[in-house]
Amino acid sequence: MNKEALLLQGDEAVVEGALAAGVRFFAGYPITPASEIAEGFSRKLPQYGGKFIQMEDELASMACVIGASLSGLKSITATSGPGFSLKQENLGLGIMIEAPCVVVNVQRVGPSTGLPTSPSQGDVMQAKWGTHGDHPIIVLSPSSVKESFDLAVTAFNFAEKYRTPVILLLDEIVGHMREKIELPDAAELTIYDRKRPNISPENFNPYEETEDHIPAMPDYGQGYKYHTTGLFHDKTGFPGGKTEDARRLMDRLMAKIEDNLDDILLFDEDIREKDNVLVLSYGSTVRSAISAVNEARDKGYNAAWLKLKTIWPFAGDKIKELAENVDTIIVPELNRGQLIREVERFACGQANVIGINKYDGTLIKPEEILAKIEEVE
Repeated sequence: MNKEALLLQGDEAVVEGALAAGVRFFAGYPITPASEIAEGFSRKLPQYGGKFIQMEDELASMACVIGASLSGLKSITATSGPGFSLKQENLGLGIMIEAPCVVVNVQRVGPSTGLPTSPSQGDVMQAKWGTHGDHPIIVLSPSSVKESFDLAVTAFNFAEKYRTPVILLLDEIVGHMREKIELPDAAELTIYDRKRPNISPENFNPYEETEDHIPAMPDYGQGYKYHTTGLFHDKTGFPGGKTEDARRLMDRLMAKIEDNLDDILLFDEDIREKDNVLVLSYGSTVRSAISAVNEARDKGYNAAWLKLKTIWPFAGDKIKELAENVDTIIVPELNRGQLIREVERFACGQANVIGINKYDGTLIKPEEILAKIEEVE
């Protein structure tokens, strides 16, 4: 049976992916170039028995999403750069209390109002370190409309499986471009839901230390005593002001991500044994990178590509391995150079790392990457 083919924007595909993953709550505030996500949820969530709320601002919408998650709903919000900045304090709260949810950021040129309708990848480091303090974070970056759907599903699976907020980091090009997409049937998708308690309420601790570092999570109102706080706390959820509690909790928050890198780190590659130039890209620059590598190969150059779908945590071991086998790593980015710093750090001088950078609201074209490949070969 042929599936219906749809012509969707990346923003619209995020809506479809989130609904397929089981999302039933959205709270947000309109902002270019992410408004289509809010508009899509406002139309579709009522059809699924879900709730859509336009909040008074981005800070409130992040708080509302956390509250909905604690009540048992898979929850999402969407914004762009200025709104993403406003969400950071409550994003930190969500990380501390381990509230699974997804935050979509469709990047535009900044700082401040910048170029509101133009593409950027300027929020890469903010996605990692935007909220204060040490903290774990998972950040996914789609490069196509189909990946916007797929990684929206994956973002919720990671959020639920590891009990943590997850950031879905698009850029304006991916958010607004339209491509043909065939949506999978529900039976074709693997969907994860949060771990539920299997003990009586009398014996339950909301932040119990477990072998997998992920506490079971009941819904508010189900009869389990469940206290949440942004303060460092023990297994009961209450703060004791003890340094040992702080160390133990932080180590557990980090361990539940670091112990599962084989599951969380997602990337695609086309690397041959003879290739000595690698183009590493993410988001909208992937399309230009792959096109440039294919053309370079047609001309006889030994070029390869690596596409990162997970940006954070960073695939450092993968970069270290590749740097030992290639001479040059080219990193095209729509910023002044952000993820390239991580590439340089893990390459450890084994390969020459070169950036191609644009931050004026225009895209990086295949011919620009091809010229750099020809220059270093």
